[in-house]
Amino acid sequence: MSDSDVKSKRITATGSLAVGPARIRQIQLKTASGTPRLTITDGSGGSTVLDLDFNASTTHSVNIPAEGIRVSDVFVSAFTNVTAATIFFN
Repeated sequence: MSDSDVKSKRITATGSLAVGPARIRQIQLKTASGTPRLTITDGSGGSTVLDLDFNASTTHSVNIPAEGIRVSDVFVSAFTNVTAATIFFN
């Protein structure tokens, strides 16, 4: 049984999800052409907790194992050649 309900937010650019402390559980995204990349930091200016490159022009699902990645706030610092992403967290 989960400790809390999973929530989600859709993003189309860099910036904070403004959700406060959270555990990132999964990411779904649609990439464009070029060299797609998604980087997430522990809040604005924090350390990088996830840095991923993707194949172009397709959809991707990234499952985070175990209890997810704990952050003080989900901050997307790189959103290169990505059309949109939905980040699931609790």
